[in-house]
Amino acid sequence: MTLAIVLFAHGSRDPQWHLPIQAVAQAIVQREPGTPVRCAYLELSTPSLLDAVQELVGLGVRAIRVFPVFLGMGKHAREDLPELMRALTEQHPGVHFELLAPAGQSAALTDLLADLALGRA
Repeated sequence: MTLAIVLFAHGSRDPQWHLPIQAVAQAIVQREPGTPVRCAYLELSTPSLLDAVQELVGLGVRAIRVFPVFLGMGKHAREDLPELMRALTEQHPGVHFELLAPAGQSAALTDLLADLALGRA
């Protein structure tokens, strides 16, 4: 079963805002060639999470890991994303979805940000 990854972020009308998310997607592909990776956005950008998943399902993917690229556990991660995940599960009952914790809840990311602030990374 091929595992696909969707990097889910807020979105912005500014094309430069997307570059870090796209860089993470490229880094994933470099580490695991052949892994389908898509960027998806809650608002102000395309594709939406629903559209990105639909594309992956159309490619035959049956396992999708959604990684919220949010620093905080705000309303989007706490309320909007679980609702979107429920809709995806209903629309694609044959697909296994795994929702990861938001990036900001990772101790590794917290440590990296501290190191960057201290000039150690």
